[in-house]
This record gives sequence, structure tokens and C-alpha cells, in this order.
Amino acid sequence: MDFKDQLKQLGEKVCRLKDTVQTEEATKMAFIVPFLKALDYDVSDPSEVVPEYTCDIGTKKGEKIDYTIFKNGEPIILIECKHCKQKLNLHEGQLLRYFHVSKARFGILTNGIEYLFYSDLAEPNKMDEKPFLEINFENLKDEAIEAVKKFHKSYFDLETISGIASELKYMKELKAVINSEISSPSEDFVRVLARQVYPGVISQKWLNFFTDLVKRAFSQTINEIISDRLESAIKAGQEKIEVQPPEPDDEDDEDNKDYGEATEEELDGYKIVKAILSRRVSADRLSCRNKKYYISITLDGSKTICRLYFKRGRKKYIDVPLEGKRDMVELKKLDDINLHSDNLLKMVAKYEK
Repeated sequence: MDFKDQLKQLGEKVCRLKDTVQTEEATKMAFIVPFLKALDYDVSDPSEVVPEYTCDIGTKKGEKIDYTIFKNGEPIILIECKHCKQKLNLHEGQLLRYFHVSKARFGILTNGIEYLFYSDLAEPNKMDEKPFLEINFENLKDEAIEAVKKFHKSYFDLETISGIASELKYMKELKAVINSEISSPSEDFVRVLARQVYPGVISQKWLNFFTDLVKRAFSQTINEIISDRLESAIKAGQEKIEVQPPEPDDEDDEDNKDYGEATEEELDGYKIVKAILSRRVSADRLSCRNKKYYISITLDGSKTICRLYFKRGRKKYIDVPLEGKRDMVELKKLDDINLHSDNLLKMVAKYEK
């Protein structure tokens, strides 16, 4: 079961059992521990997940955070839990107080149904007032699942997540501003638009006139976009596209040049491979090059470990040339890369002889 399916299944469980959970501890066991397991953290391994982690702050001794996730001996995520029927309030717990004395860059406040993700994007070591990501298991959206996926043990990378967190934070705030302007355009916003279409002085009379027009223009534009997309989707569904695996000639970039930035999905695949290979080699010995038809993952810059073909149509392939020849295997989903762990590790062992 892939990560998305695991979270969807947990969401169904939350909706089914939320009214029967009576205590905070029951909330942890029923909802929050399964969430940590879905992220692939071993709740039974004290080097990875520490429950009731003591966080002494100045003269305050013995305060505990519900869960702390560790990586390489350092805390990376602090988690404060509430009962599933309790409203979440950042200012009523240890999370806010402990964050600034911890090396962790991320904090999660949750009641098992809602999860609020915080960081220190505004000021280092000081938790932001607002979460950069919110998810709700009663209304679980695909875009939220993709964002949470970055916290999966296989993908966790501090620099990458910090960049994503910053993007999510400002995207969320921009969407709030846009929604506000759509429903009730501000005077300044109306004036900005009106000046682009009307050359005269914008008096109060004209301001009232354009305010109404801006609201209607927003509504009509959104409806037209939706209509166009539905029409395109219907047309696309009527077209039968046969997707073939890359031909052998596709694999050989004759000029041996790189092709700019890899896609997010390709980078996710690279992170999975890197997590697998980190059992044998240091991550800084691994690199990824973006070619015309695939990405090549190498050891020490030149020793090919595998190729990931994600660029053609909907099908994806992995090629681990263990026998010195192409061995392209279709991946039904991204996490299927883990099924090739043994061969990937054998490739490293082959080069390390």
C-alpha cells in the first residue's frame, strides 16, 4: 500500500472512530501513532521516536513533549498531541515554549484529526505564529497528502522541506488574500484594475461602479477557466494514447549533456534510491543527472547505479544494470522503487569490490 492509500485509509478510520475516542492517550494510539507509522517512523525504536521527551526550559523542569522524532541523534520534529475533541491552540502547550531551545526545525500540533505544521520561517529558532501546512483527516486533499509526503522518513531532507515550507506558507497567505479580493474587492485593488481600463479620474461614483464590475469579472473568469478545463479533459479522455517504453536508442544521449532541472517526481525517486543506498555509502557520494529521457543516479559521479525513466507518458520504469545490460522494469507507483533495494545495493557492492 502506497503512502497516499495509507493516509486515505487512516482518514476513513478517523471518521469512523472519532466519536468513540474518550481520552488523549486513546487519540494517540488510535490516530497519531498510525500516522507516524505511515510516515515510516518506528515508534518502538527509541533512537527514532521518543515519547514523553523531557524538555527542561530554564527554571521549568520536567515538562514533556508528547513525541520527538530523531534523525542521526538529533531531534527533527516535535509533536504535541491533544484529545481528538479538543480545539488546537498553539499557545496552550509545550510546543511553542520548547521549540526555541530545541534543534528541531519543525513542530506539529495535532488532535489526531487536524495536523498543524510549524517551522521558523520568519525568525530562526522562533516558531511562526501561523502553520505553513494544515491537514484535516475529515477532508483529506491530494495536495495536502503530497505536502505531508515530504516528511516521510524516506524523503526527509531538511533543506528541501524548508524550501517547500516557505512556499506553502506564502502560497497559503496569497490564496487567502486572493479569496478575500474575489469575495469583497478592496478599494486599493479595484483602483489598480480600474486604472488599467479607465483613463479618467476614479471618483467615488466610478469606484462603486468598478467594484461591482470587478466582482462579476472574477466570477465570470473563474467559470470560463473551469469550463475550458472540463472541455479539455473530456477531449483528452476521448483520445486513446498508446504509451510505449523508451526504445534503446532513446537511452543514449549522444552529446552526453544534461537537461536542466529534474522534475519533482524524478527528485522524489532519487531521494528513495538515496535512502536505500545510505545503508552502504555516504549520501554525498551519490548524485543525479537529468538526461533527455531519464535521470541517471551515480556513485562517485560516474558509476551508474540505476536510471529512472519518468519522462514518457504515464508509465514509469527503473533500470538497474546489474548484469551489465538494460533491465527495464515498470513501476506501478513511486514507492515500488523499494522493491528493487537488493539490486540497488548489489550495484554498490559491485563497484566497492
